[in-house]
Amino acid sequence: MADTSRLKATVFVGGLDHAVTQQTLYHAFLPFGDIVEVNLPKPDLPSSKDPHRGFGYVEFENAIDATDAIDNMDRSELYGQVIKVAAAKPQKDHNEGLGSKTAVWEQEGWLAQHAVSEEDRQAAEGAREASTGPMDPMQGLEGLDEAGPKPV
Repeated sequence: MADTSRLKATVFVGGLDHAVTQQTLYHAFLPFGDIVEVNLPKPDLPSSKDPHRGFGYVEFENAIDATDAIDNMDRSELYGQVIKVAAAKPQKDHNEGLGSKTAVWEQEGWLAQHAVSEEDRQAAEGAREASTGPMDPMQGLEGLDEAGPKPV
């Protein structure tokens, strides 16, 4: 199955109680269609006593079944917890954007978007050198010595 159609057939299930297992999630979503896979991501820290991170993914064979599951199960109750069911989003690349371990300016996309040509850099330096001395903070405020609206 192509990644895009597979993603359309996958739902995100959040707000899960830690007593929920893959089998529980499978049986809760089975009425909406044939399920390909149920995934409950493990906690980041291996020392954690929690069996999963409080959310999971259910992949259906058909995208229509996923839509039905979202419509019927969003804000429903499972093991005493109100769950959030929504369409799954593609996983972010850990090397891009916020949360990555690479500095933003070292990422390829950022450089392409914010690159400055040598010609522009020299023009900016020339403009800085052309300005003489510190700028007067009162410059441009000559007509503002009286309070209130200006007469027309």
